[in-house]
Amino acid sequence: MKKTQSERPQHEKKTSLPETWLADIREAVSVMRRGGIILYPTDTIWGIGCDATNDEAVRRVFEIKQRNEAKALITLVDSEGAVARYVERMPDVAWDLIGVTDRPLTIIYDGARNLAPSLVASDGSVGIRVTKELFSSSLCHRMGRAIVSTSANVSGQPSPHSFHEISEQIKQQVDYICTSRREESNPPASGIIKLGTGGEISIIR
Repeated sequence: MKKTQSERPQHEKKTSLPETWLADIREAVSVMRRGGIILYPTDTIWGIGCDATNDEAVRRVFEIKQRNEAKALITLVDSEGAVARYVERMPDVAWDLIGVTDRPLTIIYDGARNLAPSLVASDGSVGIRVTKELFSSSLCHRMGRAIVSTSANVSGQPSPHSFHEISEQIKQQVDYICTSRREESNPPASGIIKLGTGGEISIIR
C-alpha cells in the first residue's frame, strides 16, 4: 500500500556541521534572502544559486550565465516533502525514485507552482533535485525554500570540474562565494528524468 504524502518519512537534518560551514551557510542564506546571487557547492558541481521564488534574482542568474531564458534552470530542495510545495501533483513513483537512487537525480515535474515565473519552462514544468549532500541540504533547509542550481559557467563554455576552474568572470558577478568544500573534487553530473502526471518516465540523461 502506498504511503500518503503526510506519511512519507522526511530526511532528518544533521546538526553536527563544522562551525565554518554554519557561518558560511548563514551568510549565504542572508544574501539570498536579500535577493542576492551566490556560488555554492552542491551534490554535483559548484552552482550559481539564488532564491528560486524571487523572479528578479532568477533573471540575474540568466544574465550572469548569458543563458536564453527558454532554457529552464533547475532547483534544489532538502526533502521529498519540499518538492510537493512546488508541483501541483507529485506522482507516487517520484517518492520511490528519490528514496532509492544512489546518485543525484533531477526530476522534471509537470505543473510547477510557487516558483519564480522565469524559472518555469514554457510547458509549465520544472526540474527539481532533492540534495542529500550535507552542505547543500543544510543550506536549503536553513533557507526554507527552493534554491536555484545551475553550473557555474557561461552558457556554451565547459562546466568547471572544481571550484578553482570557475572563471573570474563568474566570480565577479555574484554577491557571495561560499568558502566551504573548495578543495574537493566535483561528483558527476546528476541524472535527469521527466515524470508525467500519470507517472510515465522519460530518461533525459
